[in-house]
Formats: sequence, structure tokens, C-alpha cells
Amino acid sequence: MVEGDQGRGQRHRRRGQGELEALVLSALREAGGPATAGWVQERLGQDLAYTTVITILTRLLAKGAVTRERAGRSFAWTPAADHAGLAAHRMRRVLDAESDREAVLASFVTGLGPDDERLLRVLLGQPRGDGED
Repeated sequence: MVEGDQGRGQRHRRRGQGELEALVLSALREAGGPATAGWVQERLGQDLAYTTVITILTRLLAKGAVTRERAGRSFAWTPAADHAGLAAHRMRRVLDAESDREAVLASFVTGLGPDDERLLRVLLGQPRGDGED
């Protein structure tokens, strides 16, 4: 294939699943409240099919990253947490998938830079509130 022929016939580059999830979550955060899949599609541009938006929202729901509520015959979607909360959720999912939690946590902590290690020590020194995870 000639280098200049790559992508010929495609109007838009193909995005990865993680990138699409990030775009959808970003759009939902900008909504300032529950938003429909149609609103998300309009916000992200017409090159993204409605069915693709529904698929991404359903995946995000399964991951616990969004919630949904009935809105007529469809659903209105809302991010389940802010950026920090979603990142923490992803980190817990990775940790939960490993059989040797101690080794994973030890490797993570030893890989931290001095400032992050110091911050983690401060956070671990704080008492936990009742009922918090």
C-alpha cells in the first residue's frame, strides 16, 4: 500500500474505545445534569453514530462510571463521579482483577515519586470516617 493511500475512503479516523468513553464522559460532565444519548451525539458531532453512543454509555454503565434514569421512552445519563472519583474507580478495578493485591500495591507505591509518596503518607495518616470505603 502506498503511504498516501492510507485512510483513503475514510472521512474520519477511527477512535479507540477508551478515547470514545472519555469523550462521552466529558460531554456528560459539560451537560450539568442528566443528558440523553441524542444530546451527547449532537455535542460530539454527527460523525459518531447514535448506536455507538448508546454502546459506549452502556459500557460505562456496566463499569459504574455513569448512572441512568428513565426519561420518557429513553434514558438520561449522568456521570457517577468526578474525574478523581472515576480514576480511583478504575484503579480499584485493576487491583480487584489481580490475585496478589499486596504485590500490586507494593509495586505501585515503590513506583511513586517523592511528592506522591509524601501525599499518600499524609492521606493514610488521616482517620477514616465511619461508613466510608
